[in-house]
Amino acid sequence: MNDTLRNQLMGLGFKPAPEPERRPAKKRDGSPERKGGNAGAGRGAERRGNPAAHGRVAKLSDKRQRQGAPGQARPPRNPARSREDIDLAKAYAIRAQREKDERIAAEKAKQDAARERREARAKLTQLVQGKALNSLDADIARHFEYGGKIKRIHVTTEQLKALNAGELGVLQTDGRYLLVDAALLAEAERVFAPAVALKVDPDAPAADDPYADPQYQVPDDLVW
Repeated sequence: MNDTLRNQLMGLGFKPAPEPERRPAKKRDGSPERKGGNAGAGRGAERRGNPAAHGRVAKLSDKRQRQGAPGQARPPRNPARSREDIDLAKAYAIRAQREKDERIAAEKAKQDAARERREARAKLTQLVQGKALNSLDADIARHFEYGGKIKRIHVTTEQLKALNAGELGVLQTDGRYLLVDAALLAEAERVFAPAVALKVDPDAPAADDPYADPQYQVPDDLVW
């Protein structure tokens, strides 16, 4: 409506309609809505007036305290395990490792000893090769003790005298008993002493070697 028409109507006695009054907005509970920090205070009042909400907030706070801040190390799950238990476990581990090392060392020493024994026997075989004095005409059995058992070697009369005088000796190699001179016997003893089967000391009492006397010869068919 333009100003001319309004003036004409007002001249005829009409009055303009009053504008509607603006009322403040209300909340759902009928209280007027407040701006700024009062709204937060209202929500805080609601929380304080709601026991269930307050309980949920307390539980959430406790949970966050137990979990700790992000990146913070959590406490151990088994705090009951004492320092003594840890030290005991370490001691067991150290002892087990030491026993393992001892077994390995013992096995290595055993293997080394076996290897050295094989090498010494091989060297002894080369040393006495072609130097044995065993005679096909030997008819006298000379008995001696070796390895805890009674052994024998056949010799001639002259060889028996030389053997009892310490001029000859007996070696065991490759399952055979070889008659050798005293010099070769001494050299073989330096290479592999366990191979020396009979070495007579002419100055020793006769009682130390009862089989040196021919009168103690044993028939060949007798089993010792």
